[in-house]
Amino acid sequence: MARTQVHLYRSEYEMKRITILIADDDAEIADLVALHLEKEGYHTVKVTDGKAAVQAVQSRHIDLAVLDIMMPGLDGHEVTRQIREQHQLPIIFLSAKTSDLDKITGLVIGADDYMTKPFNPMELVARVNAQLRRFMQLNQPQAERKPVLESGGLVIDPDRRTVELFGNNVELTPKEFDILYLLASYPKKVFSAENLFQQVWGEAYFESGNTVMVHIRTLRKKLGEEQDKNKLIKTIWGVGYTFNG
Repeated sequence: MARTQVHLYRSEYEMKRITILIADDDAEIADLVALHLEKEGYHTVKVTDGKAAVQAVQSRHIDLAVLDIMMPGLDGHEVTRQIREQHQLPIIFLSAKTSDLDKITGLVIGADDYMTKPFNPMELVARVNAQLRRFMQLNQPQAERKPVLESGGLVIDPDRRTVELFGNNVELTPKEFDILYLLASYPKKVFSAENLFQQVWGEAYFESGNTVMVHIRTLRKKLGEEQDKNKLIKTIWGVGYTFNG
C-alpha cells in the first residue's frame, strides 16, 4: 500500500524523482534509513552534520528531511530553524531524545513529525509517505475559478452550469453550455467551426462543421433568437461565430 502512495505522489509531480535528505552522524542508522527509503523508490542524500544538511537543502531540491537532533556543528534544532527561513519541506526528527519536552520542543521549532530511537524502519517509511502525501495535498495549485458572465440580461454561471435570460432559466445541454460560455468569454472574437469543435469537444476536427452548426442553431432557439435577428450569437459568413454581447 505504501508503495502505491509513493507512485501517486510522484505522478502529481510529473514523475520527478523524490529526494529525501538523511542527516545523522551515526552512519549505521543513516544507511538503514536510506536502505528502506530506497526500497520504496525514493532517492536519498546522506550527510553527517548539521552544516552539511543546511547546505544540501540550499544547493539542491530536497522533498523531505529526516534529521537527527544531536549532530556535530549545528544541531537538528538549528538546522530546522535555518531551513524554515526559506523552505517549507516536511521535516521528521529521528532522535534518541525521548522525553515529552524534547518532542514538543522539536515540533514547536518547526518539525512536522518526531520519532524516537530505537525505531521501526517500516514505521518511519509510513510516516515519510504520510508527510509527503499531506504536503502534496496542501500545495496543489488551486483551480482558477471561472467568472460568472453577464450580458444584456443573460447570466452564465460556470460553477452551477446554469444560464438565465432575464431571470428565466434556460435549459442547455452540456455541449450547448460549453459553446455559449466559450463564445461569451471572448466577446467580438470570431471562432471558426473548427475552433469551437476542438475546444468544446476536445477532439480533432474532421469535417464536423454540421455538428457545430446544429448546436448553434438549437442554442439560438433556446435563447429565443429569431434566425434573421441573431443578437447574441452572430454568424460571420465564411469565417465562424462570435458573441455579440
